[in-house]
Amino acid sequence: MNAISQAVITAAAGFGLASASVAAQPGHYAVTILSSSGASGNSIDDPGMVAGFHTLAGGAMHATVWAFGTQLDLGTLGKGPGLSSIVQWPVKNRLGIVSGISLTDQLDPNREGWSCGFFLPNPSFNVCLGFVWSPAEEAMRALPTLGGSNGFATGTNDLGETVGWAENTIHDPTCVPPQVMQFRPVVWGPGPNDLRALPLVAGDSAGAATAINDRGQIVGISGACGFAVGGVSAAHAVLWNNGVALELVNPDGAPYWNTPMMINGRGDVVGFAGAPNDPQGNFTPAFMWTREGGWTFLPLLAGDIASVATSINNQRQVVGYSNDASFNFHPWIWQDGRIFDLNGLILPGSGLTGPILLAFDINDGGEITGTSATGQAFVAVPVD
Repeated sequence: MNAISQAVITAAAGFGLASASVAAQPGHYAVTILSSSGASGNSIDDPGMVAGFHTLAGGAMHATVWAFGTQLDLGTLGKGPGLSSIVQWPVKNRLGIVSGISLTDQLDPNREGWSCGFFLPNPSFNVCLGFVWSPAEEAMRALPTLGGSNGFATGTNDLGETVGWAENTIHDPTCVPPQVMQFRPVVWGPGPNDLRALPLVAGDSAGAATAINDRGQIVGISGACGFAVGGVSAAHAVLWNNGVALELVNPDGAPYWNTPMMINGRGDVVGFAGAPNDPQGNFTPAFMWTREGGWTFLPLLAGDIASVATSINNQRQVVGYSNDASFNFHPWIWQDGRIFDLNGLILPGSGLTGPILLAFDINDGGEITGTSATGQAFVAVPVD
């Protein structure tokens, strides 16, 4: 058993949900640099384990875990040189399990590029599959599809359930080339061979699940096949309760880009939405949905035109990033109705060689991970 695996199991055994309240506005953050270049922290669990990716000398990206001062390369699902993998979504459990995507040695007969092509270099059109990695297994385990070639895993909960999307064997006429095959939102687990598809909004043919909490509530998208990444595939934002699809209705009515990114233990949902007359997704606003308050658009930082809410913790602190018309990106944290540029809250002497670019995840301790403009994976820890 490697050092990270032993430390994760020890920490998870005695770790509970954070119960500290948050201040009316965030304080300052001390930054720890996890990797100096070509890396990103995309997920941070409550014990503080970060997952994401780092870039190898040859340009391949490998899924990576940082925990307790140690970095662990998770490798890939194949043996061929140059294959890439990544933990792309925040993964919310206290078991040290991470989920993500990896290229395999098998070539995709349809040469689709699939959803993975937007996150991983894949010049040879290798098949991409979802994976889970745990401290107990210490190796990636490939997740099955619905009969098609490709799959994509996002989040895993404390029950060992993993969500994502997977191709089936149906040639969907709503797909836009090079996408050919239909894909559906799925749940893997808790058993190693368990796989089930989730229902779609009536009239839709494709969809994806993006996050799951410990109550088994799942969020994701439903729509047409399209390019298999947002757009018309996200005609409807969806919350699945006990396997029943509830549409989270964008009050602006845009039939695209309505994408939940994360759901916390309370059932609060955050993500980004389509804007009217913007099918390209250039002006997406961040949103939060709660059972008591419904759909709320989150404010933009001054001067920015588009925003993505990437994660929310149980204290309803939300992180994300936004950009201005020149595509300058700015990380932010929102709480109690106010939004703050994260770069303005970082203590001097942080070790950052450039400003923080993207904030991807926040845990119940208020710790934030992401990447800087110079490719540094980091953790920002609240200190006051």
